[in-house]
Amino acid sequence: MKPLKHTLLLLIAIISFTSCDFLDDYTGGPTPDKKPLIIAHRGAQSLLPEHTLQGYVKAIELGADFIEPDLVLTKDGHLVVRHEPMLSGTTNVADLPEFANLKTTKELDGKMVTDWFAIDFTLAQIKTLKARQAFGSRPKDFDDQFDIPTFEEVILLAKKQSIKGGKTIGIYPEIKHPLFHNNFFGTHVMENKLLYTLKKAGLNLKNAPVFVQCFEVEPLQYINSKSPVKLVQLISTYNINKDGSLDYNVPSGDFISYGSPFDFYSNGDSRTYEFFTTEEGMKFTATYADGIGPWKPFIISYKTEESGELTLLPATDFISLAHKNNLLVHPYTFRNENTQWSGGNPEREYHLFFDAGVDGLFTDYTDEAVKALETWRD
Repeated sequence: MKPLKHTLLLLIAIISFTSCDFLDDYTGGPTPDKKPLIIAHRGAQSLLPEHTLQGYVKAIELGADFIEPDLVLTKDGHLVVRHEPMLSGTTNVADLPEFANLKTTKELDGKMVTDWFAIDFTLAQIKTLKARQAFGSRPKDFDDQFDIPTFEEVILLAKKQSIKGGKTIGIYPEIKHPLFHNNFFGTHVMENKLLYTLKKAGLNLKNAPVFVQCFEVEPLQYINSKSPVKLVQLISTYNINKDGSLDYNVPSGDFISYGSPFDFYSNGDSRTYEFFTTEEGMKFTATYADGIGPWKPFIISYKTEESGELTLLPATDFISLAHKNNLLVHPYTFRNENTQWSGGNPEREYHLFFDAGVDGLFTDYTDEAVKALETWRD
């Protein structure tokens, strides 16, 4: 009976995971019935090494609505969960002599990077690595204990946790540097791997609890032509000027993707991420995406006074313009360590962005975001 019971549980999980009423028609700002989504950025990153099954479980226990797996490809074509194609910042790879010869220099979004790249490792080799805390100021008690998960493993975890907790847990995968990966594997290989995995899991649906995000544009347009799954265009900026304006001018030798979609740059398109803040840019985004994911200063920026003190500026029209074009707004990333917006009071920062009308947000501190949402409603 055990195999039958296991099969029934998985069927229940798939049904639960693909009939998520709480996401249907979620196209406006917060309402009394639909609170902003709390998206666990890379898991419970403030407590455990990022992008681990254990970290995702912890984030779910803390109240996350969605968990975020960043996706990169292995040499043998598996989607594994790492923040970047480089492995040294989040694993113990540098301490393993058997992989010393796999350290290479590659060009990534216009910058030459020397590191260990996931595309040079098979899945079997990746599974011998252990995860480490990426932030020096955060707990390292669990370093070198947890494996690197595959995308399939994260999906299965979300399904199981949805059953266990009686609440649909969504997944919010980001395809990392698809142009970089596809230059090695072939056109749209990364996007097709994602689509195959979602379809196999029964999640290739408009109302599935899934958002697929990317900083590049053409991969999202391609996915939109192949699948009804919800898509989010990520946007960034290189820096914040002293007057609070955003700087899109990336110095030579740095990651071009800080200032513009790398596929735009590669194709000779001079538009930066600033384009996406305009009426024209929002209308363009709405032709293929369901939402837009900005860095926080696109919504609320700050200026630096002569004294060095920071002064928050009024909220921009970013959210109203996005909502006018039927785009959700999910800004990133809320961290206790970044006090520019909070003044040392994270709850205040969350409330500022809830008041501005965000539809969800990415946080490293899920428990504090959940608590702030509760106090905001009080």
